[in-house]
Amino acid sequence: MDLDDTLIALADVTRRGILQRLAGGEARVTEVAAPFAISLNSVSKHIRILERAGLVRRRIEGRDHFLSLDTAPLDATAAWLQRERAAWTHRLDKLEAALRADDAIEKAKSRRKP
Repeated sequence: MDLDDTLIALADVTRRGILQRLAGGEARVTEVAAPFAISLNSVSKHIRILERAGLVRRRIEGRDHFLSLDTAPLDATAAWLQRERAAWTHRLDKLEAALRADDAIEKAKSRRKP
């Protein structure tokens, strides 16, 4: 599972719609494609991107292709985002403290001037 593949897969509204549909349970490719005003071939391309990202699993029974959602890449992406958010929050808190300290020093200097 690759973060770049996951983020690329999530970047498209059609692919997010496919994932939303699959969140409700397994479905045939034709059922997944039905709500979209694009060709089945175009939907299939979107599905391949989702499969490459590990977000969608395919099960074949005879001529029917069934798709299901795999949330593991979403969980990994959410964990990465949380770590990045925590790191940036820490950095920004340190910056804010440094700026407040600078402001306090400047204020103290201006009070001492006659």
